[in-house]
Amino acid sequence: MAQLPSPDDLLILLTVARLGRFNAVAETLGTTHTTISRRILALDRQLGGRTLERSPHGWELTELGASAVAAAERIEETLGSLAAATSQDRDALSGMVRISTSDGFGAEFVTPALVRLQQRHPLLNVEMLSATRRVSQNRSGVDLEVVVGRTDVSNAQTIFLTNYFLRLYASPAYAAERGLPETPDGVGQHGFVSYVESALQVAELGHRSSQLPMPKSSFQATSILAQVEAVRRGAGIGLLPNFMVARNPDFVPVLPDAFQRQVPIWAVARPESLRSARVQAVIGALQHEVAERQDLLAA
Repeated sequence: MAQLPSPDDLLILLTVARLGRFNAVAETLGTTHTTISRRILALDRQLGGRTLERSPHGWELTELGASAVAAAERIEETLGSLAAATSQDRDALSGMVRISTSDGFGAEFVTPALVRLQQRHPLLNVEMLSATRRVSQNRSGVDLEVVVGRTDVSNAQTIFLTNYFLRLYASPAYAAERGLPETPDGVGQHGFVSYVESALQVAELGHRSSQLPMPKSSFQATSILAQVEAVRRGAGIGLLPNFMVARNPDFVPVLPDAFQRQVPIWAVARPESLRSARVQAVIGALQHEVAERQDLLAA
């Protein structure tokens, strides 16, 4: 009789398909990169062929691997149903979900959505990585990416979450001391707070693509939270997300009728990840959070 593949190894392959990197899988499962590699090789021997292959985008499933992952998903679903049926205290939605998101939207929207989801499902573990970047063309090591701007990617699926506005703001003290420009050209006579252009992956967020004049001086930071604080403390005029400062008395709008930029936010994941109940629950929580707070996004 032919040897049946190990269910444990199939579930490891499923995790690799979702996260894409052996190191990320090892961290999630509490083991080592070497062990993951060895288990995949053992599965390949049991199935009589390769389940994964390298590509410019990282690890990709072969045709055999896709069939094996389909079987692993059925195993995962059956185990979840069994757990729910055998214990009223056991939550079927459990395990680790890894999310990458920009820090501003992550703090204001992703975090509260995930906290409420975790309160409903106490066995769900969350890892949230802050990164303001384009959608990854590689297998990024996360279940879900929340990204800003264009999503030029061919090896994943995108789900539109919302749009928000970038607008110009200054602190009341800065406005009282320096005055505010009356036209976009006047911005060049002021200090300007923005992202570090040399490190910025999302062009829509930076000063360089805004068509505003070069500033008199600049304060650049890779974190939007640092930019908000710099503007609050009078470093200059900043191009900031409206949802972070629009209703805060520490900030005054600059050229509210003459300049603004609208940018989209997307949830992006591999098809294997989107079939995960945990990832579907996270996406649902994000969509609910955005829908409940559209007034803040449009402010």
